[in-house]
Amino acid sequence: MKIRNAQEQDLAVIVEIYNASIPSHIATGDPEPISVESRIPWYQSHSPSNRPVWVIEWDEKIIGWLSFQSFYGTPAYHGTAEISIYVSPEYKGQGIGKKLLLEAIHRSPSFGIKTLLGFIFAHNQPSLRLFDKLGFQRWGYLPQVAELNGIKRDLVIVGLHIEEKS
Repeated sequence: MKIRNAQEQDLAVIVEIYNASIPSHIATGDPEPISVESRIPWYQSHSPSNRPVWVIEWDEKIIGWLSFQSFYGTPAYHGTAEISIYVSPEYKGQGIGKKLLLEAIHRSPSFGIKTLLGFIFAHNQPSLRLFDKLGFQRWGYLPQVAELNGIKRDLVIVGLHIEEKS
């Protein structure tokens, strides 16, 4: 398996993997599939040097991706990033998300990131277990802030300080 910076031509597969998560209503709040065109500005807002989008390949096939997103948009929060992870359905449960998250934790200091955040639906138990296993703590709980298929859903905010201890 290989993790690399995403390229614009990877967007079709990134969007395909993202859209595959929509029907379960576990990982995303989007009710309908998104288009590649709608993701171009999102992709262009990322930078390999500080807020990358990565893909993970197995036998030269993209099977998942991770993105770093700036948090809150003001300089005080420059050292904080939100991460999102999506894995192709046929590769879930095989450690792909863990591999991506471990790499994100390891490489975050090189991007000036000292704190990682995840925003996870409370009913997304596989993701919550993954983040828990890798040392993330539950920093916030927002009850019934989302509605998916007429069902009110809670959001869990998880965080990890990764700055080096002195």
